[in-house]
Amino acid sequence: MLTGTRFDRLDALRGVAIVWMAIFHFCFDLNHFGFFEPKHRFTVDVFWTTQRTMIVSLFLFCAGLAQAVALEQGQSWARFWKRWAQIAGCAVLVSIGSYLMFPRSWIFFGVLHGIAALLILIRWMAPLRRWLWLVGALAIALPLLWRHEDFNAKWLSWVGLAARKPVTEDYVPILPWLGVMAWGLAAGQELLAHARRVLAGPIPRAAQALALLGRWSLSFYMVHQPVFIGVLWTVVALRH
Repeated sequence: MLTGTRFDRLDALRGVAIVWMAIFHFCFDLNHFGFFEPKHRFTVDVFWTTQRTMIVSLFLFCAGLAQAVALEQGQSWARFWKRWAQIAGCAVLVSIGSYLMFPRSWIFFGVLHGIAALLILIRWMAPLRRWLWLVGALAIALPLLWRHEDFNAKWLSWVGLAARKPVTEDYVPILPWLGVMAWGLAAGQELLAHARRVLAGPIPRAAQALALLGRWSLSFYMVHQPVFIGVLWTVVALRH
């Protein structure tokens, strides 16, 4: 057990996801405040929906990798629940903030809600090790092969088997995203056992900022949108 090991490469990879997400959100905000003409359809246009899928996938894959590291370093359940409570608390704040701005499409199960739920499942599933690859494949395949209208109700839509996507600004249900995090955990376990340097090796000085950002990803996530929205709101007000 190497509790003092720094995983700068993993942090930098998470930092890449953060930067990509921030650029995506800033473009969304520009579109919302009318800076794009004509307006883009972020929930329909392939250019934007593909990016969104890739960003969320990278985030959840990194979360799986991080769980592999935490488990190897002997993270206790008490420490796990402390971190989990931070994520869950931030998810509640996101729901409140999104309701104030988008009351008809507020976020009830977005990326932080999904991560909070998935982390518990992944923690329990960690002993499966190589079987996680199969579990991940099944989790990704199931909503592609079968959906049902009974899951359209908001109290069940978090499962991910709804026949139609709920009206919400962000939606990260258990399925298929459990598969991505499971693959991240499986990959992390394999790398730590056979190719540790892939995660723990040195990074160029130019990537240090990404690694720092990756270590403070939750804080940045909670701050960036209020800052973007506040700045753009001010610009719009001054223009009028």
